[in-house]
Amino acid sequence: MTDTPLHRRDALQIAEDIREGRTTAVEALAHFRDRVERLNPPINAVIAHDFDGAEEAAEGLDKLMARGYCLGPFHGVPMTVKESYDLTGYQTTWGDPALKGNIAATDAVLVERIKRAGANVFGKTNVPLNLTDWQSYNDVYGGCGNPWDPSRTPGGSSGGSAATLAAGMTGLEFGSDIGASVRNPAHFCGVFGHKPTYGIVPKRGHWKSPSMAPSDIAVCGPLARSARDLEAALLAVAGDDPVYGAGWELNLPKPDKDDLGDFRVALMTTSPVSDVEQEYQDALHDLADRLRAAGATVDEREPFKVDWELYHLDYFRLFRPVTHSRLPPEKFKWFQDEVAKLSDDDDSYFAMNARAGTITYYDWAAADTRRYEYRDKWNGFFRDYDLLLCPQAACAAFPRNEDEPREVRKLTINGKEVGYNDQLFWAGISGAVYLPGTVAPIGLGRESGLPLGVQIVGPFMGDLTTIRFARLIEEAFGGVQTPPGFE
Repeated sequence: MTDTPLHRRDALQIAEDIREGRTTAVEALAHFRDRVERLNPPINAVIAHDFDGAEEAAEGLDKLMARGYCLGPFHGVPMTVKESYDLTGYQTTWGDPALKGNIAATDAVLVERIKRAGANVFGKTNVPLNLTDWQSYNDVYGGCGNPWDPSRTPGGSSGGSAATLAAGMTGLEFGSDIGASVRNPAHFCGVFGHKPTYGIVPKRGHWKSPSMAPSDIAVCGPLARSARDLEAALLAVAGDDPVYGAGWELNLPKPDKDDLGDFRVALMTTSPVSDVEQEYQDALHDLADRLRAAGATVDEREPFKVDWELYHLDYFRLFRPVTHSRLPPEKFKWFQDEVAKLSDDDDSYFAMNARAGTITYYDWAAADTRRYEYRDKWNGFFRDYDLLLCPQAACAAFPRNEDEPREVRKLTINGKEVGYNDQLFWAGISGAVYLPGTVAPIGLGRESGLPLGVQIVGPFMGDLTTIRFARLIEEAFGGVQTPPGFE
């Protein structure tokens, strides 16, 4: 083995070490087990594990390797998955105490496929209640801290996923994303994350029991310590749904550019809906300067002219019915009653959220029609530009606030108090219109010392291009850094 410890290597490097005989699947698992047992308690990112069962699986993987059989690109790599995925023998609760004891009898399709690619899944990672927060705490498992500063959030809803990766306690992770739930934790924890084009990764086995209907906007995607891991993990699980995928074939376009200097990108650093902390904007401008020096064309502009406040409101009208559909009937009825009491001029977050979550199909269909108008605008933008670069949130990871409800929380951005949920704009800019988005680390904030990431938005089915650009950034300017205390 090289002098670089396993937890500082990406998953593909670990698999290569196993193939080349520099380590074994059993030794790799033991390495990560030691780190989980020593380093997890302060951040509570890994909330369930079965190391004994995983050791048996690792022994089997090593026997296959000894006979010359390699299952796939991640053969022997120890990994975890977000709590919301069904994993045989583990409970799936989405952080909801009412679902304690809900033991999965089978693996989610994604879990089954990543195992087929050789990965050894040894545990699950923390989430917020019902996967609906940019913090990760719940009454089943407790709260999760950010390895860079445990008093700050790791993000959500795949907060445990990103924290576990950043802390070097797993080789690979999978999360899910409807409101930046992959992208936001990747940004806050300084790792790579990818939100796929809607519909290309099956969600079967990632639903809150007893629902079986795949929801609008929501996707399943990987988090990793390198961009190349993102690509390999995406390709390992993407494809048709095993029940409803008859006649369906995925053929993602291959990137046609291999150098940063070949790209033409637009940079958007703030919006009328969500201002962005100056430290973060400065980091994005610094990235733009480095890209220009590498030969890329970078234009600082919006992707197109549109009413961004309406765009954001339409995102809420499209995704809040998804989250509200998971509520108990009495809670949904309560929201309906509250909406009836609202004054017409109430534009608070609670009012916007409640109205969107109880929307009529007539109004939902109007928002859906506008979504396709927005998609046409994006298509026009991508005729002139390869990618849009933008923030993933309003700031770096903020202090944990597990006492106040989301509706009343505030953040201070550029000296001004703003709504906690305004920054969902950066989730919806690509999510509402089904576009892929990759988050790549771009360094630490000059004042905060916390990780910052760039969101790379690409055209429909342009997943491999956004990941390629992330990899070129990583190779040119550096990638994942190690939090102090987790070396």
